[in-house]
Amino acid sequence: MGSTPDNPQTYQAMTFNGQVPGPTLRVTQGDIVKMTLTIPSDEPFPHSNDMHASQISSSPAFKAVMPGESKTYYYIAEVPGVFKYHCAGVDLVDMDRHVLSGMNGMTIVDPIDGYKPLIVKKTEVVDGEVKETIKRYGADAYELQFVFNELYIDENGNYDVNRMFEDHQTQSTINGMALGYTPNNTLDELILGDASKDILFAQPWQEYENQYKPWPIFVPVGEPVRIFVQNNGNHMVNFHIVGEIIDRVWQANRIQAEGAQTWVVGASTEAIFELVFDEPGTYAPVNHDYGDIYKGQAMVFVAGNFFKEQLRDDLGDAVDDINYYAEVLGNPSDAIPPPGKNTIPWPKFNLHGLYTDERAAEVATIIEEEWGIPQA
Repeated sequence: MGSTPDNPQTYQAMTFNGQVPGPTLRVTQGDIVKMTLTIPSDEPFPHSNDMHASQISSSPAFKAVMPGESKTYYYIAEVPGVFKYHCAGVDLVDMDRHVLSGMNGMTIVDPIDGYKPLIVKKTEVVDGEVKETIKRYGADAYELQFVFNELYIDENGNYDVNRMFEDHQTQSTINGMALGYTPNNTLDELILGDASKDILFAQPWQEYENQYKPWPIFVPVGEPVRIFVQNNGNHMVNFHIVGEIIDRVWQANRIQAEGAQTWVVGASTEAIFELVFDEPGTYAPVNHDYGDIYKGQAMVFVAGNFFKEQLRDDLGDAVDDINYYAEVLGNPSDAIPPPGKNTIPWPKFNLHGLYTDERAAEVATIIEEEWGIPQA
């Protein structure tokens, strides 16, 4: 909860597979999905799973599963897009407690014929005249995933339904963390030579290690990046990238906008954002609601080899061979979706996210052995 290892503050999370948010399911349009929900016998609550990518009768499919029991159902992923799944139930009274305590996740259904090439229209000066330029990129892209949500908890770390009704969120989160994708002490020391100084701005849990250490996102320059965004909370997400313009926005497998500064993703809604970073630098994807920014929905992207000269004393001329820092430091594991159609794999990953220790080990194995991405 943004504290330090010497003074930990925790909350009572509910999870799918021991992580918050739950693991991303990625399929292709037309695939048959088999979902099995098993509730441990010592679990005090019943649970269920409402998969928004399905088109099946909510009853009995989404009825609660009792502790010590399992339930399996099937559906065909007929519609491409990004869909929410969450603990729900026709007969589950406090669904809000379960969803807002972590039992939510993302399903990506890739179009059966893949994604479309990205066309970017801009201007440049040619022989003293301003002319429009059109650049075509292929459908393949580097991909990221972000699930937005809020936490409503009391001082003891328990869900507080009154805070939810009064709209007093404790933290605004991305992939379960507030400010989880910001610089940390390790990078401060690497780039500034002093762990006590901040590259961009201070954030509350720099001292954490392992999967809880914050870590910025590293992206290339001049290549397409595709971002899957799911809003699983109550607040609108006003998705904006400080320093960039979103080249294309998709919703429901339809192009909604080109050249957008900000795009509103409503509660239980999604969007796919595509863009090309034009020059090395630091960029800040945020929910452009100031309250939600300060409560945690802000990230830092570093594009290209932006800190080249700061690193030259340590790395020498070898720093010139780095295209972007994911090649060396990796990108956070919980920001990387499973590979699908038109995915360009990231060069490396680092373990990052709200996982149990057992789940963290499983995630690392999956990414390395099944997805073919080495750990940094």
